[in-house]
Amino acid sequence: MKVAGLLKFLTLLLVGHVCQAASPEHEAVLRQLHLPPGFKISIYAENMPSARSLALGDDGVVFVGSRNGEVYALRDADHNGYAEQRHVLAEKLYMPNGVAYKDGALYVAEVNRIIRFDDIVRHLGNPPSPAIVYAKFPTDRHHGWKYLRFGPDGKLYTAVGAPCNICKPEKTIYASLLRMDANGGNMEILAHGIRNTVGFDWQPGSGHLFFNDNGRDYLGDDAPPEELNRWSHPGEDFGYPYCHGGDIADPQYGNDGSCQNSVPPIWKYKAHIAPLGMRFYTGDRFPAHYRQQLFVAQHGSWNRSQPQGYQISVIHFADDRPVSEEAFITGWLTANNETLGRPVDILQLPDGSLLISDDKLGVVYRLEYIK
Repeated sequence: MKVAGLLKFLTLLLVGHVCQAASPEHEAVLRQLHLPPGFKISIYAENMPSARSLALGDDGVVFVGSRNGEVYALRDADHNGYAEQRHVLAEKLYMPNGVAYKDGALYVAEVNRIIRFDDIVRHLGNPPSPAIVYAKFPTDRHHGWKYLRFGPDGKLYTAVGAPCNICKPEKTIYASLLRMDANGGNMEILAHGIRNTVGFDWQPGSGHLFFNDNGRDYLGDDAPPEELNRWSHPGEDFGYPYCHGGDIADPQYGNDGSCQNSVPPIWKYKAHIAPLGMRFYTGDRFPAHYRQQLFVAQHGSWNRSQPQGYQISVIHFADDRPVSEEAFITGWLTANNETLGRPVDILQLPDGSLLISDDKLGVVYRLEYIK
């Protein structure tokens, strides 16, 4: 091996590797990111304002929701790690944050409804008019954007956030986790007391459903903690608005409800880091200590005196319980508190790499491990 090649190889092993982006602006951001040794990150797709949730379709198509009204489809047809095909499937929707795919159809969660685009992969250039799956959600914009996933039971899972920072909603559908059949029937509220979850996944092996919850604002820089919760059975209550983090009584509503009556978080993040999308890594391309572990996109604080978050973390598990948290990708928040990007969601591809969306830059990154 020549000296230059050897130096490049050793640099990769010691500090991780960052590929060039497709534009100078994105190249500059990638150079600021820090990864564990052996990993590299590159731009998979760009020019998607407010890119949010991710879903994998057939034939390598990746769907991207947004909060700007657009829904995108991406395809890396030549398998070079960059999606050269980009389609706008819909425009002017009501914050179509959530996307899910099943049996040839793309499901999109707007604030007030779920819609479906049938046989979508064969019609990326000329999408069909959507069918309405469910249209009975509240129309409140505050925490109205939704995450959307199909569970192992074939049901469609989503959530309805609280229409406020802190309040006691009158309608039972607020601050809830719910599921329904793929056709929109048999809607069932699974749990209450969930202020705003925009990310959940099922643990391989145990099948347990874990979800993030973003805590209330204006209790100080370090309270309450953000939450990772584990759902077990219908009827559970996770505390909001009476209790935060399992043991912090709300100053306004704490006298109306007890922390003893709520399910405490199974893991506490730092306050205000805004944990959003999350995925258990089920591939075999990453080193062994990352397999079956939970990758979490921390979107970052917006009203903390010293910002924090703005990273990808890994929650390490022992059986079905978290035991530690690792900062995995950092650098979107600079030492001068400049925000370069805000990670939102995570998606595993069949080749074992991960995609990460960023709604500040309007891009999707690709993360892989170089053996």
